[in-house]
Amino acid sequence: MTTPAQPARTGPIFFVGRAILKPALWLRYRPRVTGRDHVPRTGPLLLVSNHESMLDTILIPSFTPRRVQFLAKASLFGSRLGRWFFTGIGAVAVHRGASSTAQAALDAGREVLERGSAFVVFPEGSRSTDGRLYRGRGGAAWLALETGATVVPVGLRGTNRKLRDPRTGRPERVAIRFGAPLDLSDLRGEPGGRARREATERIMAAIQQLTGQERAEKFAEGSTAA
Repeated sequence: MTTPAQPARTGPIFFVGRAILKPALWLRYRPRVTGRDHVPRTGPLLLVSNHESMLDTILIPSFTPRRVQFLAKASLFGSRLGRWFFTGIGAVAVHRGASSTAQAALDAGREVLERGSAFVVFPEGSRSTDGRLYRGRGGAAWLALETGATVVPVGLRGTNRKLRDPRTGRPERVAIRFGAPLDLSDLRGEPGGRARREATERIMAAIQQLTGQERAEKFAEGSTAA
């Protein structure tokens, strides 16, 4: 059976790491950051973002105006250094077993949200390698409807440095766009499956509005059910 470790809280290393990384990321990528005022400073917060690069998992914690947590493979916690670092930044370890990996990840995320913290989810379930926005999985919607957390869409551009702007032949400038919180309250009285499908569509539409990506009417290759 797949079970997540007890979600850790972010420790001092999160703030030390961000203090080091943020200036370095700024100098390297000069990201345009907009909409930070849409991010509530307190209360359970679910950030839902498109996903094009491993850089995404560094940029969001570095430039979101509050501490955030996210999922990480349990193998990253295998060494003393890895366990110390990933526990210190509040990463949620997910142990892959024979089944229930996706639900274990969602349960861990729910625990983070229920104690009033912020959690990041990539609804596509896997990275987009061609720049399109793939269909969203239902996990983010489930978390939002189960916990009542504030849902803030995030649009990332230019994080996959292999993708080129056809007009210039160069990668786009990195952009991090926080959108207005989504109101999903009207869906909480709907049947579960219908509510999750509608919430997922609203989430993906909000992300697409921030990024301008072409929508792909299929799931990303290698994406999980979460």
